[in-house]
Amino acid sequence: MPKFTAYDGTELAYHLKGAGEPLICLSGGPVRAAAYYGTLGGLDAHHRLVLLDLRGTGGSAEPVDPQTCRWDRQTDDIEALREHLGLDRVHLLAHSASGNLATLYAARHPQRVRSLTLIAPGTRPGETGPDQDGTVRHADGFDPGPSRAALAVLQAPVLVLTANRDGRPRPARAADLAPLFPYDGRADVHHPWLDDPGGFVRSVRAFLAPDISELDADGVRLAYRVWGDPGAPPVVLVHGRGGSGAGWTAVAERLAATRRVYAFDFGGHGLSDWPGAYGFPRLRNELSAFIRGLGLDSVDVVGHSMGGFAALLLAQEEPELVDRLVMEDPPPPFPPAEPLPTWHEDGEPGYDWRMFARIDAELNDPDPLWTERLSAVEARTLVIGGGPRSPIDQDGLARMAGLIPGARLVTVDAGHRIHEKYPDAFLDALREFGI
Repeated sequence: MPKFTAYDGTELAYHLKGAGEPLICLSGGPVRAAAYYGTLGGLDAHHRLVLLDLRGTGGSAEPVDPQTCRWDRQTDDIEALREHLGLDRVHLLAHSASGNLATLYAARHPQRVRSLTLIAPGTRPGETGPDQDGTVRHADGFDPGPSRAALAVLQAPVLVLTANRDGRPRPARAADLAPLFPYDGRADVHHPWLDDPGGFVRSVRAFLAPDISELDADGVRLAYRVWGDPGAPPVVLVHGRGGSGAGWTAVAERLAATRRVYAFDFGGHGLSDWPGAYGFPRLRNELSAFIRGLGLDSVDVVGHSMGGFAALLLAQEEPELVDRLVMEDPPPPFPPAEPLPTWHEDGEPGYDWRMFARIDAELNDPDPLWTERLSAVEARTLVIGGGPRSPIDQDGLARMAGLIPGARLVTVDAGHRIHEKYPDAFLDALREFGI
């Protein structure tokens, strides 16, 4: 067990789990060692967890002066740990009452904090007013927390996972600390890394990843990536079933030479929320909410497979949102000759299996309106088929394209994953179409 020496000579211990960028984790109380965190629901597969035993807990020594166990004094212990680890800036995670300690440290050393993740923070700051040092003395004698004035100087992004079990995690800036410690006063302790480890890890990973942004789409948190000049014409890339926005990276980097490129993870995929309820209408609505959430309209949309079909439904339902529509080997909206088999792969995929069953059911019994409304599509449309190596019915694709006014059909003999296997041919087709 590694140890280091604090400013007053007290020897403090910490535990290291996993690999990746370090995340310093503060346990949820003055007498609780950090071992109860475990692997934080598997977060150690993506970050190196630095689990600090606070003074007098776990492998850390008892301090000579009990007053040094106060949160406002232990901020120096975090600073000593940062120096010991040789880190210029740190990601901090804190549970329950140690949210006070983490925010006090962030307020006193704003230049040292890259991010702040608070899990069910345990008090409301500023309840009795601050002392001269910026901490708060509570009337019930509770350990001091940060004042509202101290919180106002925070510069790091903050993620608050609320104590309410039905509440959703939401990214926030320090200026509106969600809001200033949402605590419902109940006796139960909220351990989201145990209650819903997958959701917890996805939320924290998305928050800590420097290339991931997030927005709320009608109650579902969508993670997304961005490339290109903010002033360039936008294009939205929509992934297929079982994929994520990350699958567009190679294509997006090349499109970004002339376009502002957005690629998000649908609900039930990647780092977005997994709401449990799925289907093409929901996918269409998430795509709509994403485009509107970015403040865009009349945008070019490029969708692969399931994502292409969701984009088609959006073009039918909200034509003002879609200018050019590109569908890469989408499933046609006609009943298949034989029911599609629902398949399952081993391991833990980066998507929700419940989504597969729902999508298969809709493709086996498609809504007749999807076909009837093909003639009403106003967007300029390009359909790219994968040819005979694709599992998608290519005759059905040709029939679908023929029912969309002015639609063009291009075939690239690449199979289903055209943009991944033959990116040059895929990009050539986009350029000829004006994207």
